[in-house]
Amino acid sequence: MKIVILDAYRENPGDLSWEDLEKLGELTVYDRTPLNDEAEIIRRMIGADAVITNKTPVSKNAIDSSPALKYIGILATGYNIVDCGAARFKGIPVCNIPSYGTEAVGQFAIALLLEICHRIGHHDQAVKQGRWETNPDWCFWDYPLIELAGKTMGIIGFGRIGQCTGRIAKALGMEIIACDEAPNDGGRKIASYVSREEIFARSDVISLHCPLFPETEGMINRDSINKMKDGVIIINTSRGPLIVEQDLADALNSGKVYAAGLDVVSAEPIRGDNPLLQARNCIITPHIAWAPIESRRRLMKIAVENLRSFIAGNPVNVVN
Repeated sequence: MKIVILDAYRENPGDLSWEDLEKLGELTVYDRTPLNDEAEIIRRMIGADAVITNKTPVSKNAIDSSPALKYIGILATGYNIVDCGAARFKGIPVCNIPSYGTEAVGQFAIALLLEICHRIGHHDQAVKQGRWETNPDWCFWDYPLIELAGKTMGIIGFGRIGQCTGRIAKALGMEIIACDEAPNDGGRKIASYVSREEIFARSDVISLHCPLFPETEGMINRDSINKMKDGVIIINTSRGPLIVEQDLADALNSGKVYAAGLDVVSAEPIRGDNPLLQARNCIITPHIAWAPIESRRRLMKIAVENLRSFIAGNPVNVVN
């Protein structure tokens, strides 16, 4: 079996090994493939039995131009970069990686929140710039310092990651409310299930952990923000298009939203004209919540098992 990885660097910048995939066939690894160069994508796919991608798009044309192709693996949970319908028409399973980064993403959501509450990075730099040494007072702070105990976190999307985030926030003394399409007993141990409208009305902090569907796209917008408490904090480690970014930027600049912590934006990598780059009290990280080495090890293990199961005639984690 000929196996091609189109963009290996995102999953493995050198601190992991592809040796388990090498045991399954002849492996060709490309660190990066130009995302907008379909001709080059096709060139690299031709002759491959199995193609593995993270963010490199695999279009209908690329699939149709790869007669040997039998399997498409995704080094991520999201699979919108593959034309799943075209793959299904040709009998090619598309297999993703579910549930590899639950703890990492939940931890990161809380890390964004804690950074907003304490501005540790800012104050560390202030000390190293000499401001404490020369300060006339015993201590100083440049931002309001926020205690989370007793405040309410509203979580939209209460699956594995949402519940992980809720457990950590609850340990900090927060009251947790959540909305989800499928309430379950595990969630009820952590939170009270409420409507999305109640999340908007009651929450001091809103954390987004839901998939991007037509009904969730742009749900954080001017109208929904107006229903929120003054000074609300918004965290997004899910999908950028859940938020209308100009509306959030306006709310941050007016003070209606106190702060936002975002690991995702609508177009990634971020574009220079994104209004959130100039917004007040907006922390943006480059989509790294998933990336601790422990979660990437799990991701790689599942990717190998996905391909091994396909070779054995029993494909798993098929999304098409």
